[in-house]
Amino acid sequence: MTVDGEVRSETDPPAAPPPPVPAPVSRATVLAYATVAVLLASWVLFGWLVQQQGLVDSLGEGLGAAFTLLLIVSVVGSVRQHRRD
Repeated sequence: MTVDGEVRSETDPPAAPPPPVPAPVSRATVLAYATVAVLLASWVLFGWLVQQQGLVDSLGEGLGAAFTLLLIVSVVGSVRQHRRD
């Protein structure tokens, strides 16, 4: 059998479509991510060095804040996606 100039047997599966190309990330998004990363690192250092908390406590506090922000971004993204559909 000939498909688009290719000779293929009847048992060959159809060719898979190419994977989608991801959308480029805007500069504002990269700047926001960098700002959040700097603020979280500053929060950890502030708790560790200024407030004299333990390093593990400060890291836990920073990771908790980071996961909370990720959860908020996830919920907002799913709400926006649901409104588009």
